[in-house]
Amino acid sequence: MRTLIIVTTSAATLFSSAVFAQQPSQSTASIPDFSGFWSHPFWPGFELPLSGPGPVVNTSRRRRIFDDDGRRLPPANAPLVSDPFRLVGDYTNPILKHQAAQVVKRRGELELSGMPAPTPANQCWPEPVPQIFWNLGMQMLQHPDRITIVYLADHQVRQVRMNQSHPATVVPSWHGDSVGRYEGGTLVIDTVGVKIGPFAMVDMFGTPYSEALHVVERYRLLDYEALKEAQERAGNENWRFNDIGPWAPDPNYKGKGLQLDFTVEDTGVFTMPWSATITYRRPITTEWPENVCAENPHDYITGKDTRVPRADNPDF
Repeated sequence: MRTLIIVTTSAATLFSSAVFAQQPSQSTASIPDFSGFWSHPFWPGFELPLSGPGPVVNTSRRRRIFDDDGRRLPPANAPLVSDPFRLVGDYTNPILKHQAAQVVKRRGELELSGMPAPTPANQCWPEPVPQIFWNLGMQMLQHPDRITIVYLADHQVRQVRMNQSHPATVVPSWHGDSVGRYEGGTLVIDTVGVKIGPFAMVDMFGTPYSEALHVVERYRLLDYEALKEAQERAGNENWRFNDIGPWAPDPNYKGKGLQLDFTVEDTGVFTMPWSATITYRRPITTEWPENVCAENPHDYITGKDTRVPRADNPDF
């Protein structure tokens, strides 16, 4: 059985360069407010697009427990959703080239054998874009020249340079080189140069990526009714956590939600670009909880010690 371990304590290339190069700054008064804490209580994460090619999904299903308001469902009326304890990706998805499909198939066979397959999340490694979007909690900090995004798992941090272009030569990094701009009420982030590591995958099903990976994110605010509809669609595919500690959605919050629509293209792995969605709402937390993976590597999830990144020589 897969175990999700969350330790919490209270604690305060070049394709897109021309498009993003030196965009004029949007006036401060018209910039939407995406700042603060956001909760995404769905696993393994990605929501299907309203139309067009979508991500690899889980072929292993189980009965949903909670409805969209967090109420327990009678088992007889509960729909089948993604099984959170067995992640068997649909390797027949037409977005996958043959070699990528075989990678997803082999990982699914490992899951079906009863041994959870390693991922960046359960091995305490940095999580690449877009795989990192699975996180149950996220905080966004907006500055005139940059956007900072902090994710719950191991406090991973992304920095987005605003109104800049990608460098002529991008040095690969775990979260890639990200540049952004505002288009009216939408924050657009363009990412290239994502480093390929031991657990190189774009989702929880082991779907690989190559050096050609290119991800475009679009964030916008949703009115409450649209938020409810989006989260209902999310709950029809993904497992919903009713109570995730400080990151549980605030049941009394009736304000705006945040929706991320992102598009992935990688000619080395995919036959076509595909899209997915992440829908956030405000959580009950008012301060950042501590969540540690890299300092708890022993016997973590898979029954084996994780391969925590290490350096033979210190950086100082």
